[in-house]
Amino acid sequence: MRVSQADKAKQFRALHEAPGAFVIANVWDGGSARMMAAIGFKALATSSGASAGLLGRRDGRVTRDEAMAQARVICEASDLPVSADLEKGFGDSPEIVSETIRLAAEAGLVGCSIEDASGNPDAPIFEFGHAVERIAAASSAAQALPFPFTLTGRTENFLRGRPDLDDTIKRLKAYEAAGAEALMAPGLPDLDAVRAVCSAVGKPFNFMVGIKGKSFTVAALADAGVKRISLATSLYKAAMTGLLNAAREVREHGTFGYLDTSLATPDMNAFLRD
Repeated sequence: MRVSQADKAKQFRALHEAPGAFVIANVWDGGSARMMAAIGFKALATSSGASAGLLGRRDGRVTRDEAMAQARVICEASDLPVSADLEKGFGDSPEIVSETIRLAAEAGLVGCSIEDASGNPDAPIFEFGHAVERIAAASSAAQALPFPFTLTGRTENFLRGRPDLDDTIKRLKAYEAAGAEALMAPGLPDLDAVRAVCSAVGKPFNFMVGIKGKSFTVAALADAGVKRISLATSLYKAAMTGLLNAAREVREHGTFGYLDTSLATPDMNAFLRD
């Protein structure tokens, strides 16, 4: 019997309430979802970058309908809870963000992140008050659902040329007050900054691995107070790097050395449903 969405939502919330930190694996299709479930991850997430790559586009170029279609495939591929990287909610207004939360639940998701990056190069971060209104609207929509949908409030300061730790903490605390059940600030420069954020907020903090030189061990992040660790596009990039290297070997050298590695791993069919 398949696990219900309500039970997945409860499982996901329980991971945030249990002692220690947990890693959430970011996947991009049904096959990668099945694989991560099979090797023991307890929760999955989408990645906007991987979602875009799957469609041959740059990050931020996926429509809401396309993102929901991908999320639905991932949610149906395993019995694990799935949260989604829904960027800015596919619109600027609180009303659009609210509708995105409703559609996310319909797709089978039990959580998502909503960020404050505007997509406007002249003003890359939404004005503080507007950013808080957007999280409040998302929270209201989440609370109206018949199961505990875990909303993550995310500030993009450190990824968008605004490395202001004080403003980052101010925003995260405001998003928490507006109803976010988890918090996120990608790109923090060091563990001291991670500790400062975790000690300043009351909700579980998600650290994003994937930036070279700014990715720390699970043990170090847990010690700093992190509850959830996401992998962003890093697994997708690792998979595509393997593909590119193998294809280049064939194209440039006419050899098939990659088979020595790939045939030593478990048969891919073992991760797929009949």
